[in-house]
Amino acid sequence: MRRRDFLTGAVAATAAASTALMLAGRSAQAAPAAATAPNGLAGLTSMTTGAKPIPVEERMARIARLQRLMVEQKIGALILESGSSLDYFTGVQWHRSERATAAVIPARGDIVVVTPAFEEPSIRETLAVRGDVRPWNEHESPFARLVGALRDRGVTSGPIAFEATTRLFIVDGVRDASAGAYNVVSGDALVKAVRLIKSPAELALMQTANDVTLAALRYVHANVRPGMRPGEIADMMNAATMALGGAPEFALVLINEASAYPHGSRQAQTLHEGSVILMDVGCAVHGYQSDISRTWVMGQPTAKQRKVWDTVKKGQEIALATARLGTPVGAIDDAVRAYYEKEGWGPGYKLPGLPHRTGHGIGLDGHESPYLVHGDATPLAVGMCFSDEPGIYIPGEFGIRLEDCWHMTETGPKLFTELARSIDDPI
Repeated sequence: MRRRDFLTGAVAATAAASTALMLAGRSAQAAPAAATAPNGLAGLTSMTTGAKPIPVEERMARIARLQRLMVEQKIGALILESGSSLDYFTGVQWHRSERATAAVIPARGDIVVVTPAFEEPSIRETLAVRGDVRPWNEHESPFARLVGALRDRGVTSGPIAFEATTRLFIVDGVRDASAGAYNVVSGDALVKAVRLIKSPAELALMQTANDVTLAALRYVHANVRPGMRPGEIADMMNAATMALGGAPEFALVLINEASAYPHGSRQAQTLHEGSVILMDVGCAVHGYQSDISRTWVMGQPTAKQRKVWDTVKKGQEIALATARLGTPVGAIDDAVRAYYEKEGWGPGYKLPGLPHRTGHGIGLDGHESPYLVHGDATPLAVGMCFSDEPGIYIPGEFGIRLEDCWHMTETGPKLFTELARSIDDPI
């Protein structure tokens, strides 16, 4: 679970990582950071030097599968703008702005990327597959370029799909530039059908990202001190992540009563003896993400804190025990919630208890479908990846959340990181 905002404890990545995100649109891979590690982090060295990016052949196979699906469904092309799906299929890593950068993936033929003319060299740097780059100048229409690309690939009418997060002004722009020649449909199912199952190369990058995040958490756990505020702890987490070779994605630090609110509070919080510390953190390695939460107490936990922590961990274990091939993913949430209700929490999504889903898909995006939530009927299949993050929150007191990511195998779920052992040994 993560949220980028300005609540106390919801701290964005460090300035260096933020600059990389702005320039590249995504943090594909942090540069080896050990040589420039901040003071006090000299003992941390990069864990990502051997991480291999997704090969060109795999990206081409993704496009080929997408094209087969479009041919079967009689869809002429998929249009997708800057974002994780553009990266997934083409390698192009770029940010969204009022100037459209988008790609046409036709049902037949090579892709076409449309981008502002002055951005063309930057776009070509990350384009990892065969295709055209068609620039547009400031006085020209990017939508006319996209329509031209469609027509050049033989798509002159009929259905065309747009990736689900594509902004409306791009959809409307293509519709207007084509004088309504196309029937616009959702590309969500097409993209999900390809992205849902992770390859061995993707799983390897996610394993490395999780290893980095857990190592950084271990460093922070050993170095937090009374008097610290959430921002200081988050800065330490992000610095450790970079020293270990990861690109920080988010560092949510909730302490004291703020831990009772899954995404934080604006109330100032300071660490002291007896504080509950909830950290929800993640990084990226070649774009693939981790998401880990740990909760502990500074000093001796109370009997109530210990009981709640143990209950949350049992929920994690129930989630994994419920995960079997073919099981609807929503059944995992149901099983965890049923146990919590027996323990007196809830019922359902009510507080005090578990107000959010048990987990989410993860990959190039920190949150991807499907979701471990009541009613999601998606059957579990080999290669699907999820977070396992039940929590219990008691407004006015404290909250406990534990989170580890896992992927489905033929024999059951496999964790990227071991579950925390106890409130006394929480990392």
